[in-house]
Amino acid sequence: MKFTLTTAALAAGALAAPHVQKRAVTLDAKTNIWKNYKLHPNSAYRAEVVAAAAAITDSALAAKALKVADIGTFLWLDSIANIAKLEPALADVPAGNIMGVVIYDLPGRDCAAKASNGELKVGELSRYQKEYIDAIAPIIKNHSSTAFALVIEPDSLPNLVTNSNLTTCQSSASGYRDGVAYAIKTLNLPNVIMYLDAGHGGWLGWNANLAPGAKELAAAYKKGGNPSQLRGIATNVAGWNSFDKSPGEFSTASDAQYNKAQNEKLYVSLISPELKTAGMPQYAIVDTGRNGVQGLRSEWGHWCNVKGAGFGPRPTSSTGSDLVDAFVWVKPGGESDGTSDSSAVRYDSFCGYPDAYQPSPEAGQWHQAYFEDLVKNANPPL
Repeated sequence: MKFTLTTAALAAGALAAPHVQKRAVTLDAKTNIWKNYKLHPNSAYRAEVVAAAAAITDSALAAKALKVADIGTFLWLDSIANIAKLEPALADVPAGNIMGVVIYDLPGRDCAAKASNGELKVGELSRYQKEYIDAIAPIIKNHSSTAFALVIEPDSLPNLVTNSNLTTCQSSASGYRDGVAYAIKTLNLPNVIMYLDAGHGGWLGWNANLAPGAKELAAAYKKGGNPSQLRGIATNVAGWNSFDKSPGEFSTASDAQYNKAQNEKLYVSLISPELKTAGMPQYAIVDTGRNGVQGLRSEWGHWCNVKGAGFGPRPTSSTGSDLVDAFVWVKPGGESDGTSDSSAVRYDSFCGYPDAYQPSPEAGQWHQAYFEDLVKNANPPL
């Protein structure tokens, strides 16, 4: 039988939208990829912000709060169950945006604090590898047309440098080192750029900590097979330090002579050559999500829901430093650092200090009053 196409059919075929195959993304970790990509405002945090803005009765403040929903922020995968947040969050990532993800579930997590202890116990490395990292990797592979920026395990390796006297950190050490190495090796994918967490200037920035800190980070990099997609470090994650305040916030402290890293720009400039000497890439991203206001803390190490804080500089690749790839918002402003309830199992004394906002809910839970203060105190203003 002979088939012929009618004019109408030909016209319909001509008008039909062609199938567009998205191109796979390949990120060159030898370059600053942030010059070509914008940090994505992930849908999970957007939903929290929109709900929070709706609860604000002051219309002017609510309008400012809504602007936060459009600012790129990292998504924290802080438990095996929360891996389920990743797939939905990838549904609306356009070309030109990069999905920021925090890898954060090591066995014995946060060995020097209680507020953000994790679900996996010391010794459960195989669960971390098989149920956590091995579950994240195929999702990233299946979204090869999406660019990803990963911050690897906040607080882990820095704790091994400065808190090795704690039994909890001694017990966690091998799991941290093996876990981080496994993570950066497994997640070393073409559409990924990775940064190892390196604490901040008030932590590894002390003169005596710089070289040991760099060596600890570089050892993990080498143990992970010198992954090609690891670009360097992330600093000030969920932190408060100014990027370039001079003199620094604690420049007049009695022990200031022992810390030349009085801001994050100085910290990066001091640790980067140490990293290079130790044998790993030395570029950085800096979390500016909550560092809009300075002079609020009694000491460098105070980290919990600092009272009076404000949203800081917006994500950008214009940092004024060749070593700093970008300012990013890693910590979702408004999610609590830890509870101020001293009777809670995860209560940490830092969350009860005078410079910590009280009352505050458990780590990761939404903190409406604190969010509103971050909006009010934002610098630059929203």
